[in-house]
Amino acid sequence: MSRHKIILVDDHKLFRDGLKLLLNNNPATEVVAEASNGQEFLDLMDAYPDSIVLMDIDMPVLNGEETTRMALQRNPDMRIIALSMFGENEFYFKMIEAGVKGFLLKNSEITEVLNAIETVAHGENCFSQELLYSIVRNLKGSNLMNEKTDEISEREAQILQLICEGLNNQEIGDKLFISKRTVDKHRANILEKTGCKNTASLVMYAIRKGIIKV
Repeated sequence: MSRHKIILVDDHKLFRDGLKLLLNNNPATEVVAEASNGQEFLDLMDAYPDSIVLMDIDMPVLNGEETTRMALQRNPDMRIIALSMFGENEFYFKMIEAGVKGFLLKNSEITEVLNAIETVAHGENCFSQELLYSIVRNLKGSNLMNEKTDEISEREAQILQLICEGLNNQEIGDKLFISKRTVDKHRANILEKTGCKNTASLVMYAIRKGIIKV
């Protein structure tokens, strides 16, 4: 079985060394490169286009948000997971908007890290519901979400509820007895109406609007 190639981007060498040891001791993962800041990562990323990136948020020279945006402009398919602390709430939404595929708390168990890597490797997002709820609570009253005023329809709200439950478009179609193509169109309309860019943004929108409850 081929191992998932991992790039660690964090300015704390001790943290990188510890995580690298754990990942390299697992048969499913291999750390192929490291960087201590965003610029170092941008300088080496082209050599590892198929890797999964574990990206710190708060770094010198170039932070995680700016680095993620620049990296995804060059390689839109690169899969980036943000490494975060609970005290960094103001950065969570910005990282989601930048295009990360998930979040990991730095005090996560290695099993959680491996699960997140496996999830992202299969093309899915891996966002902790606890973190998403924390983001929403801290964004209440702010205008960071840039929500549009167009109201979504009853059917779109129903689909949004199922998106928030973690169902993919095919599963939503099966549950509602409609085609995947119809779900695709509804999902595109929801993104347009809400001004959201990805699933995590949609979850936050749904919480703020009371479509799902915290």
